[in-house]
Amino acid sequence: MADKPVSLSQAPAGYSEWLSDLKTKIHSAQQRATLAVNQELVLLYWQIGQDILTRQAELGWGAKVIERLAHDLRTAFPDMKGFSPRNLKYMRAFAEAWPQVEFVQALLAQLPWYHQLALLDKLDNTDSRTWYAQKAIENNWSRNVLVMQIESNLIQRQGAAVTNFAATLPKPQSDLARESIKDPYRFDFLGLSEAAQEREIENALVQHVTQFLLELGAGFAFVGRQVPLQVGEEEFFIDLLFYHLKLRCYVVIELKTGKFKPEHLGQLSFYMTAIDKQIKTDPDNATIGLLLCKSKDKVVAEYALGDKSQAMGIAEYKLQQALPDVLESKLPSIEQLERELQGEAQ
Repeated sequence: MADKPVSLSQAPAGYSEWLSDLKTKIHSAQQRATLAVNQELVLLYWQIGQDILTRQAELGWGAKVIERLAHDLRTAFPDMKGFSPRNLKYMRAFAEAWPQVEFVQALLAQLPWYHQLALLDKLDNTDSRTWYAQKAIENNWSRNVLVMQIESNLIQRQGAAVTNFAATLPKPQSDLARESIKDPYRFDFLGLSEAAQEREIENALVQHVTQFLLELGAGFAFVGRQVPLQVGEEEFFIDLLFYHLKLRCYVVIELKTGKFKPEHLGQLSFYMTAIDKQIKTDPDNATIGLLLCKSKDKVVAEYALGDKSQAMGIAEYKLQQALPDVLESKLPSIEQLERELQGEAQ
């Protein structure tokens, strides 16, 4: 009788746990190796850029030396990519933007080279570049996500909502909660106009929940929409419910398509109390509430939060802006573009 394939044979006791542990160790080693290679590459590119800067400054070499260097390096290292004139110019710009090699080693070397190019292309000052670099490392952003966060002006939006967290939450939870809330939130990815209604926005957010979570920021986990709550003889429904993994608390989000009104906080407070009494468990911290509205008066929002004992925030959201008629009329239609493209192809 033929032996069973090794994959079908009985594993000894404890084998599965050991295999799982080995897989974790192998994955960790692979990640460390990849990170080490990336760190060496980024530092190499910085050194090349620094050398170009030094020789141009001290020896008076002109811009054409980069073309010559690109040719000679590609001849010497035909199997290596990255020695194009364009990339060498980026190396020069990289070294010029970050003159301290210690800072490059400690922080920037943790990001892939194409992240560095995004920071150079999209931002024009050291403070902004440093902030986005730190956030990219902290949240493990891909290059595309980094670019999206820069283009949506995250640095100005994060922590900008009107909240009462400083008065209602202990440190450092209050600081983390404040940094977790933005103003405004960008929902352009929904493709909805400013005229969209609450339920329409809510439906679209759930359909695009991955992008919604990305816009909310690190730590948010989606729990549900129109979450039912039985209070007394009545049933109520929460628009959107999340759990924040770092804050270790539920986050109730209510949508309002109009301008903020103080009475909106009464409904939000009621839902937060219901969550605390019916869903929250002992390890969880008290629920946080976030009211998203189309517009708000900042002073009115601050007054409305002034006497609230529950942790709440008020922020605006922005949907897709409609094009002005005068501009829209000048843009070609899809049909016109197709005809033009077909004409060029013939």
